[in-house]
Amino acid sequence: MSDASAPRRVLDPMERISETLFGLIMALTFICSLSIASGAGINIRTMLLGALGCNLAWGIVDGGLYLLARINDRGNKALTLRAIRQAPDPETAQRIISDALPPQLAAILPLDRLEVLRKTLQQLPEPFLGPRLTKRDWTGALGLCLLSFFSIFPLTIPFVLLRDPRLALHVTYVVAIVMLFCCGYAFGVRSGLRPWMAGLSMVAMGSALVGVAVALGG
Repeated sequence: MSDASAPRRVLDPMERISETLFGLIMALTFICSLSIASGAGINIRTMLLGALGCNLAWGIVDGGLYLLARINDRGNKALTLRAIRQAPDPETAQRIISDALPPQLAAILPLDRLEVLRKTLQQLPEPFLGPRLTKRDWTGALGLCLLSFFSIFPLTIPFVLLRDPRLALHVTYVVAIVMLFCCGYAFGVRSGLRPWMAGLSMVAMGSALVGVAVALGG
């Protein structure tokens, strides 16, 4: 069976990588801030519950933003289609089609192909401009929420296995560095960058973002 017949994933790899990275940085910022504020008296239960709640809240917010983005994207496509259908002349419609295409594709697409696209789009039914969310949209939003929530669990393992909170905190930092590197490596693979350099850069950037967030009060 060819890959073309396989179902398309709800969330693309970059969305999954980004959400895992955001959840990781959010959780790490909370843990660092609380450990600094608590000093030697780290309350593990408070730290874990707070970090879980923080990431769950972030996941819910990000899921909501994902749904808004889907509505906006669908609305923009409907408005573009309506503008093409209501264009006063074929040249204007072709220009709208060209503007909606990726620049590399629009630069090489001949006018006769643009005209074929215009005639095809003219035959489509009138677009619906209302906000219509599909089951796939809700599944994607739920997926983002769960990714944000579960991305913290590797950071909690040292606190569960180790008795010394300070040692557990240091091991958590190591786990976070490894996770940041893995996110960066995957990002590099998907973006055509050098994976190892992307991984190291993600560690540096993630550490800097956490440091800035902690310095500004978490």
